[in-house]
Amino acid sequence: MTTIEVTADSTYNVIVDHGAISQLNDLLAGSDRVAIIHPPALAATGEALRASLTKVRAITIQVPDAESAKTADVLTFCWDALGSEGFTRNDTIVSLGGGATTDLAGFVAASWLRGVQLIHVPTTLLAMVDAAIGGKTGINTSAGKNLVGAFYSPRAVLCDLDFLSTQSTDDYVSGLAEIIKAGFIRDPKILELIEADPIGARSAYWPHTHEIISRAIQVKADVVSVDLKETLGTNVGREILNYGHTFAHAIERAENYSWRHGNAVAVGLVFVAELAHLDGWMSRELLDRHRRILKSVGLPTSYSSGDWENLLAAMKIDKKSRGDQLRFVILRDIATPAILEGPDAALLFAAYREIVNP
Repeated sequence: MTTIEVTADSTYNVIVDHGAISQLNDLLAGSDRVAIIHPPALAATGEALRASLTKVRAITIQVPDAESAKTADVLTFCWDALGSEGFTRNDTIVSLGGGATTDLAGFVAASWLRGVQLIHVPTTLLAMVDAAIGGKTGINTSAGKNLVGAFYSPRAVLCDLDFLSTQSTDDYVSGLAEIIKAGFIRDPKILELIEADPIGARSAYWPHTHEIISRAIQVKADVVSVDLKETLGTNVGREILNYGHTFAHAIERAENYSWRHGNAVAVGLVFVAELAHLDGWMSRELLDRHRRILKSVGLPTSYSSGDWENLLAAMKIDKKSRGDQLRFVILRDIATPAILEGPDAALLFAAYREIVNP
């Protein structure tokens, strides 16, 4: 078992282990009611979990799959369910699912009575290393992804590795994009482990699975513990976790959120590496390493379906932007971040062309 402490607006632990969900009962001490928010695919798991919670009154709230759950209508549906059950500040929300479920459930917990207890039980690789850690919660709007939300820390995060055996290979590989990102921005040991055995890394049963998950979570924990709300100004604080995400979110919007998040992040990593290389910040060797490691595990590194003007417009509403000025997290070297502000339009388009025609 690995326990990782996150120190933000409150301190909580992330538990990484097989069977970690068994600790949920103890964590619910003091609660009278519990609401388990889950997607349809986890209905049976949610019901079994509800039945196992014998010391509290537990209900399940089923929400739509993936990004379809992150809407104002679904948020209202969850509020209504809590209201009908009389949820108070003594009670707890439990998220059971992937990143979209943790985003939604986190915002439900943050907004109900201005904040009730929250425990995340992420069931996908992507959620374990990204969405469930760091306190970002939110929903989407017609203008873009995650534009409405709150910073809200959970009481605990239980990363039960047994859930990973139920993921499809494509979904699991998508989650590797965020782990690889963590390797580039802070922990090169992650890259070395994956590069030594990229085929093995595609499996939840790989001997290093626990290690790379724990390392990626530690990267995020270290960053958010220093800068929970991205308030470090011109310094590179929490924004580093968005490495590759500006273009990734533009892809997701262009594709109406039909792309896996990790796949979009993989392309976004290559785009921003191309941008940094073309502007003289990144070596060709490091750029090539981005493409090579992502390809080696089966992640995409190119994108040719979108319209450039639409993608550019989507990037301009990215949360890192200031006014009309785009800001990109880039790397000068591994674990050496910087902010590239207001890059020339021609430079942006040149980087895009490298993604379209690698």
